[in-house]
Amino acid sequence: MALPKLETPTYELELPSTGEKVKYRPFLVKEQKILMLAQESDNDAQTFEMMSQLINSCTFNKINVSQSPVFDVEYIFLKLRAKSVGETTTINVLCPDDNVTYASVKINIDEIDVQMIDEHTNEVYITDNIKLTMNYPLLNDMKGVELGNTQHIFNLLKKCIGQIQHGDEIHNRVDIQDKELDEFIDNLNTEQFEKIVNFFNTMPKLRHVVTVNNPKTKKESQVILEGLESFLE
Repeated sequence: MALPKLETPTYELELPSTGEKVKYRPFLVKEQKILMLAQESDNDAQTFEMMSQLINSCTFNKINVSQSPVFDVEYIFLKLRAKSVGETTTINVLCPDDNVTYASVKINIDEIDVQMIDEHTNEVYITDNIKLTMNYPLLNDMKGVELGNTQHIFNLLKKCIGQIQHGDEIHNRVDIQDKELDEFIDNLNTEQFEKIVNFFNTMPKLRHVVTVNNPKTKKESQVILEGLESFLE
């Protein structure tokens, strides 16, 4: 006699980038095991690949991870994690009053959203008549990237420029040679470069404010957590 088939519930989420509604299911034990093994291997490429496969499977192949903004991918993964492992998680947060002590904080994952800073825009005017239209980075683009690292920003910038407009003349990225783009970026002044960095610093991210109580000083502080890694232990 065959064993019974287990039914998996389905849920619905709204993509932060477009508002499109997507059905999804929790990941299964076999999928969780593969992801855990990838994470334990400390191989970023393998972990990214397993995360991509898991999201594709759990959204019934409706999400193309390779073409989705990183904040969409992180949001979907967090929703999958909530329905698969549990809707609360406990993480250690550095107490800002002494920058030494860590305290445990319990978080309801369903309360975490992708947020955009009000002044954010993907159109960056580096002069009065030269405008960059930026694309949001994809998951693969963010491998090993530290937004405080200047060289990393340069590399990410080259991947995310979608269009350069000079007056009425428009240059699409696909038509720009790498050497020509390198020269363009190298000739930016500090103020112009900071405007581009601001695009990355203010772009949509998983953001959540938590209250942390320092067990040593007894002081209560508010801490802003950003990015998927902040919510995973």
